[in-house]
Parts: sequence; structure tokens; C-alpha cells
Amino acid sequence: MDYQNIFKRHEIKYLLDSRQKEQMLEAMKPYMRPDQYGNTCIRNIYYDTDTFRLIRRSLEKPAYKEKLRIRSYRAAAPDDMVFVELKKKYQSVVYKRRIAMTEQSARECFQTGAPLPVRSQIADEIDYFRCYYQPLRPAVFLSYEREAYESVDGSGFRVTFDENIQYRQEAISLGADLYGTPLLKQGEALMEIKAANAIPLWMSRLLASQRIYQTSFSKYGAAYQRILAEARVQDVRTVFPYGDTFTNMLTNGGLKYA
Repeated sequence: MDYQNIFKRHEIKYLLDSRQKEQMLEAMKPYMRPDQYGNTCIRNIYYDTDTFRLIRRSLEKPAYKEKLRIRSYRAAAPDDMVFVELKKKYQSVVYKRRIAMTEQSARECFQTGAPLPVRSQIADEIDYFRCYYQPLRPAVFLSYEREAYESVDGSGFRVTFDENIQYRQEAISLGADLYGTPLLKQGEALMEIKAANAIPLWMSRLLASQRIYQTSFSKYGAAYQRILAEARVQDVRTVFPYGDTFTNMLTNGGLKYA
């Protein structure tokens, strides 16, 4: 396992029905193969302020936005390795820094506010982010089933298919069972194309021939919008348990970025 990674790439998303997904998988066979993770159930804990500052800013579609999460590719025991990821996007280019550590170490650092137990440029960036936006809290647990493919030519071109995307605000743990509120319709899949440079010509032709068009879809953003809609029809104090700041903003109609 690589304990530190830096990624720079374009990420383009498409919503597919089951028929379109099967057509894509069949057409990809000469060019793609399952990557090192293959089929996985990905678990994420997204961190945010008590007013959801990070995701509100992201949904405004600024030129620059950023988010922080802890990710695992299976149910994580305390000694299992997980990834702390800082994801930034600037003018449609995604920059991701991630560092691996045990689930227990990551959880304790985020609970106590202690620095990450590694000294590196990536760790320093993550610690600066945590300090700048403090206090950060575990806002959403988000999980999905992923099929991941990489180009057979070694170019680094990747395609992933995410299904059964669901979120919740309770039992926020990378070791917990998978359940929650679904974000996609039955049979839908979110396809993501991840490319450091241009999309291969064969893929561009395939998308055009199948009439599959790019969409804008943020998993955390969609979860937040569902949470916000739920808060409008429920007691917001049960939906946002971290204090009165967001409750006051919601009831007063003040949802502007601050």
C-alpha cells in the first residue's frame, strides 16, 4: 500500500441506467481491466463545520473548493489502514492528497484535534486545513458499491461505476454496517471518468454513440441537500445536533456562505 499519494486529474461524471451501464462495460472490454481494488464497498466520513460551510461553499460552484474525508475500502477495524484525504478542485481540475494510517490513529486525531502522526508535506496541508476550519465534525457517513477499471495501456485512465450510494448522520464509523438513505434511483449508476489529460478517442466516440452526457453530481452535496430538505419539515434540532448556529440560520432564512 502507498502510504502517501498525490493525484491531479479531471473527473467527469455521468448518470447511467442499467442498460447504459451494461453497454459501457461491454464496449470497454478491449481497453480496460479491473484495477487493484476491483469491486469494493467504499465507506467515507465527511468532515465539515457545524454550519456545513465546506459543502455550502462547494455547491455555489466557485473556481476553487475543497473537502476533507476519511475513507476505507472495507469495514475497518482499529488496526486496519484507512485514508485521510484532502480533495481540492480548481477550474475543473481535481487535486487530491491522501495519507494512510490506522483507523484508530485517524479517529483519535480527529476526535482530539491532535496533528496527524506523520510529518510530511501532505500531512502538513491536512493539518493546516483542519486548523483553518476548526472545529470540524463528522458530518455525514456516505457509502457505495464501486466497480473500478483502469486502462490496459498503463496511461492511468480510469473509469468507475458507483451504485447503492447512501448516506446517514448516525453511526458515523468506518467499521459500521452499510445502510442509509439512497441518493440514486433503483438501477442507476454514477460513472466517473478520471483522466490526467485528454479522454481517449475511443471513449469520446463511445459516449457520443450512446448519447451519454456529462452531469454535475456531488455525493456529499446531494446528501447535504437531502438533509436540508429534511430539516425544513422536521425539528431542525434533531437533524443538526451540534448547536444553534445552523438552526438559527435555517429558521431565519440565512443560508449564505460565511
